[in-house]
Amino acid sequence: MSDGFDYDLVIVGAGVGGHGAALHAVSCGLKTAIIEAADMGGTCVNRGCIPSKALLAASGRVRELRDAHHLKSLGIQLGSVAFDREAIADHANNLVAKIQGDLTNSLKRLGVDIIRGWGKIAGIQKVSVTTDSGEKTITAKDIILSPGSIPFVPPGIEVDGKTVFTSDQGVKLEWLPDWVAIVGSGYIGLEFSDVYSALGSEITMIEALDQLMPGFDRDIAKLAERVLITGRDIETYVGIYAKRVIPGSPVVIELADFKTKQDVGVIEVDACLVATGRIPATQNLGLESVGVELDRRNFIPVNDSMAVLSAGEVVPHLWAIGDANGKMMLAHAASAQGIIAVENIRGQHKEVDYHSIPAAAFTHPEISYVGMTEAAAKEKGSALGFAVAVAKSYFKGNSKALAEGEADGMAKVVYRKDTGEVLGVHIFGIHASDLIHEASAAIANRQSVHSLAHLVHAHPTLSEVLDEAYKRAIAS
Repeated sequence: MSDGFDYDLVIVGAGVGGHGAALHAVSCGLKTAIIEAADMGGTCVNRGCIPSKALLAASGRVRELRDAHHLKSLGIQLGSVAFDREAIADHANNLVAKIQGDLTNSLKRLGVDIIRGWGKIAGIQKVSVTTDSGEKTITAKDIILSPGSIPFVPPGIEVDGKTVFTSDQGVKLEWLPDWVAIVGSGYIGLEFSDVYSALGSEITMIEALDQLMPGFDRDIAKLAERVLITGRDIETYVGIYAKRVIPGSPVVIELADFKTKQDVGVIEVDACLVATGRIPATQNLGLESVGVELDRRNFIPVNDSMAVLSAGEVVPHLWAIGDANGKMMLAHAASAQGIIAVENIRGQHKEVDYHSIPAAAFTHPEISYVGMTEAAAKEKGSALGFAVAVAKSYFKGNSKALAEGEADGMAKVVYRKDTGEVLGVHIFGIHASDLIHEASAAIANRQSVHSLAHLVHAHPTLSEVLDEAYKRAIAS
């Protein structure tokens, strides 16, 4: 410790970002404490990544075992397939408990002090903590804020946690509605539609924007929509928003045109999942005590080093990571930011390369991407004076995908026409979330399709989908 502080580093929030920062801080020799008012592990471990993937794994097995046509093509025949909803929910809950315990124990084992209570800034290099036994103030040479995020519920939607709920309640799978409406077609809505459709629920998907899956590359979205939505007979409303959602039995949803705001009808369903994204949990953090104002979307302003800003100037010894700063709302991005913040605390002057951070939707098949969409790349190319090209390859031409009977899918590489530098890669298909990391490394190292096309991939593997796309790029 230095200069009489209680700690070298205090971290407010023990989610994936705070945990990653704490582990790195300890490895760098910093005496560290972490403050958490709710569940250790934050959103990812308790209400997001972990339980949702457990549900997707179990429901995905049900989908696969009930796909008689697919199994017959492999020479397999099964009788009826049954599942236990409660047991599937228990699988998710047990996994949460295990990973939450592992995370907590890893902190304790390395000597990180865990302080349970609500932490907030109490001035420069000071944090107040409200616990069951009262309030205390601790000092730290540096402070990292990692408070995470909460689900966004649009105006007019009333959540009761039972018939109308967000992903926070949805991952508990306390019941299976016969008919569920999903508001939003982003990755949260897609993943829950995958779970519910596999377990037999009818689904209506409501998307306010003028196209489904608005955040995804268009070519990938079109193919994924055909397989994951149209192919599953999911009813969709596009350009329509849920003007009002009233919990009950049934749930009443009033629909309106997103552009004109004119009413278009009413539907009644058994349940409604609100999957309209997340907002930062940045209230009551004491930021006013150091002159920091949230931006218009309530994110904490930071620079590329993760230092908190006040009127564009760095606030000494204060940092913010994860969903709270809005740079990239992904668990692994938060962890990367935590490490970068610690590196800058140590005077190493490092920044996060967001361009090379991958993301995935764990549907069946999966969707993954890294870097820019074709549209974004062309916009950048137009501004900077370079042309953009794309190359595509398909899982139906991949031997391993054919052997698995999983030929739906495509890989798309977006690159600069002049230098060949890879700007973005998008994959829809079996194991897309694993395949994307080769592309992530390529973008991180600013590699070109010319060098990547000469790499050797094992045959037969799914990785050859990318290999083929790179080869098509240099042949075009």
